[in-house]
Amino acid sequence: MSYRFEDVASVKDDLQKVDYLSDEGIAGVVYLADRLQKPILVEGPAGTGKTELAKSVAKICDARLIRLQCYEGLDEAKALYEWNYKKQLLRIQTERGDDHEWADISDDIFSDEFLLTRPLLEAITADEPVVLLIDEVDRVEMETEALLLEILSDYQVSIPELGTIEAKQIPLVFLTSNNTRELSEALKRRCLYLHVDYPDMEREKEIVLTKVPDISENLADQVARVVRSIRQIELKKHPSVSETLDWAKTLVLLGVEKIDERTATDTINILLKYQSDITKAVKELSTADGVTV
Repeated sequence: MSYRFEDVASVKDDLQKVDYLSDEGIAGVVYLADRLQKPILVEGPAGTGKTELAKSVAKICDARLIRLQCYEGLDEAKALYEWNYKKQLLRIQTERGDDHEWADISDDIFSDEFLLTRPLLEAITADEPVVLLIDEVDRVEMETEALLLEILSDYQVSIPELGTIEAKQIPLVFLTSNNTRELSEALKRRCLYLHVDYPDMEREKEIVLTKVPDISENLADQVARVVRSIRQIELKKHPSVSETLDWAKTLVLLGVEKIDERTATDTINILLKYQSDITKAVKELSTADGVTV
């Protein structure tokens, strides 16, 4: 059996080449998921790079990324498969006029020709290498979560009319969760677990320098320091890494070289998206020593 990665160090190095700065823990779990052929459940606050990890792994593996975006009300027809009923009806109407037996028609219309594959089935029937991203799995109901269990344990799908369809290749599977609800033990048991939190100040500075062209090291350091200070305030929603990057890009576009109180206050809506959070943060930035730089 061929594996995607030689060792943990190679995972970390390859991720850095596509501008994803991982630590040993993240690289180690990705390496083990490949070797053990197990999915990865990635939990943590929104905007900490969980989805980006799956996208970056797809890049370094030169694999096709298939994404299932989860939401309340997601069902089997949107996640796994459904039958093309209109096409089936046309075939029934056509063949009944030719005196075909119903058994023959039934065998015909419940075939691959009439099957509409959705992300989960598409991932295991693909011929090429695949990274399957099941994004925000905590948004679906428990009943829908149960649909995932067969794929995550055996990499196969059971379709009553066709039987069991086994994977042509074992995809790397990432499930992300923002912890909006507790996931089932059955789901967790099938996965390797990875928690991705907000980066520390030095790593966030590295991320800003990597992702934001033309930013100076001094400005990137200021951005990381201010964001760290804001995350220490009790807020409805702390700024995500992606919002840090948006703020850094904004400051570069405005020609800012030093973040003072006025600059931070005037642009804080890039970091925070609730007025109550903005009010708290502005007050803190204007009174706390060492917060503005």
